[in-house]
Amino acid sequence: MDIRELKRTEWPKQLLEIPQLPKKLWIRGSLPAVGTKFLAVVGSRAMTRYGQEACEKLIHGLAGYPVSVVSGLALGVDACAHKAALAAGLHTIAIPGSGLDDSVISPRTNLELSKNILKAGGALISEQEPMHKPWLKEFPSRNRLMVGLSDAVLMVEAGEKSGTLITARLAGEYNRELLCIPHRIGDPHAFGPHLFIRLGATLVTEPIHILEALKIAPREASSPSAAPTDLTDAELQIWSMLKEPKTRDEILRSSDGAAGEVLTTLVALELRGLISEEFGTWHKK
Repeated sequence: MDIRELKRTEWPKQLLEIPQLPKKLWIRGSLPAVGTKFLAVVGSRAMTRYGQEACEKLIHGLAGYPVSVVSGLALGVDACAHKAALAAGLHTIAIPGSGLDDSVISPRTNLELSKNILKAGGALISEQEPMHKPWLKEFPSRNRLMVGLSDAVLMVEAGEKSGTLITARLAGEYNRELLCIPHRIGDPHAFGPHLFIRLGATLVTEPIHILEALKIAPREASSPSAAPTDLTDAELQIWSMLKEPKTRDEILRSSDGAAGEVLTTLVALELRGLISEEFGTWHKK
């Protein structure tokens, strides 16, 4: 796909508000429709399993809304955000630290991801000349474009020495709402999110929290579905108690059956695609 210079009149208006505007911007692919909100997703390259699950869950919950996911095409959280956006059918923009020619895209392991972004109608954007190779010292400059382009910034996880902390500070400087995912106490990857939550960042645990930050009205919830008619008494009891998500222990305490029977029933309902477990809680699908 051809690389072209993005005319200043085509730049998203919020990008024009930041200091140290880039002299030029290059683009491959297409910007999203007018009115789309931009969510920058940032975090550690050494992403944990928890960070991956949280990132995927939150972005999946944005499916069908006018949101473009912006990240840096790096390993870890960046790649997870782009892949989750593609899986959810969302527009996504990658801003690598290099130029946009295939020969210089970095990291090389994400070259195929960059091609998938373009195939899905997304975009690659850079202020570097198309054949420019990445330099580590230029990555903070790249991050200012991610924040400047965004309407809100989501921090998934970041250690005490992570460069993500610099990006989070930029969100405050550029007057962008910073959203942070909470972690377990003592988890070294929690340093960044917990630090900025204490400083006033928005704690995020559900997709609706992101929609609120982006000022997107959520769709009206559909009416509760009726229970399938072929459920056993044990299955119907668990189905009925999952009007709100519950942990396994909560289900065990509320159920009349023995622990073994309850666990077998949970598995049976899950195999039928009626319920699922995420982050330790069971809920209806």
